[in-house]
Amino acid sequence: MDEKKLKRINELARKSKAEGLTRAEQEEQAELRREYIEAVRMNLKAQLDNIDIKEKDGSVTNLGERYGKKGN
Repeated sequence: MDEKKLKRINELARKSKAEGLTRAEQEEQAELRREYIEAVRMNLKAQLDNIDIKEKDGSVTNLGERYGKKGN
C-alpha cells in the first residue's frame, strides 16, 4: 500500500472523530481499510513462509514449504 493511501486513511480517521464522515467517505474508508488489511496479511504470510526451523535432529524445515503453500 502506498504512502498516499495511508495518509488518506489517517485523514478519514481524524475527520471521523472530529466531525463525522459522509456516506461516500465511509465507503472510501472501508475500502481503504480492506486494502490495508490485505497488504498486512500478504506481508505477514511472506515473512512466515521464509522462516526456517532447525529440528532436534539437525535438519532444517522451511515453514513456507511445509505449511504455507497449500492453496493460499
